[in-house]
Amino acid sequence: MEQLSPRGLAVSELAIEVFRANGALIAAGDALARPAGLTSARWQVMGVIGDAPATVADIARTMGLRRQSVQQTAAALVADGLAAFGENPRHRRAQLLEPTAEGRRALAEVERAHAEWSDALAAALDPSQIEAATAALRALTRALEPEGSR
Repeated sequence: MEQLSPRGLAVSELAIEVFRANGALIAAGDALARPAGLTSARWQVMGVIGDAPATVADIARTMGLRRQSVQQTAAALVADGLAAFGENPRHRRAQLLEPTAEGRRALAEVERAHAEWSDALAAALDPSQIEAATAALRALTRALEPEGSR
């Protein structure tokens, strides 16, 4: 196996920590969303459509997810009565997904729990480290995005 440079090793270690943090965030999100009948994946989609209806493709782009996984999540939300597809005046085939009244209630419940959780977590972290981590992750994301999407 090829030896990594010190900078390459640092990036590799960062990637591993991002994967670990992602797993921990998904588990925390599932725990926050469960009482409202949601999962992290469903919460992500509901969060995007909470303010305005969106197409599956738009939701996928916004969240950096695969369109197929968003389509599956959207179908599950519709099946559970938390969201509904409606007509899109700008595109006949790409329907808009929007929350139902029940979906809005579930989203509001999760958002309240998330606010409390975020405040408690933030109290345990150094604000300058939060800012530095956010800046580093944004730079990493920009570096990973294809040229045409920047």
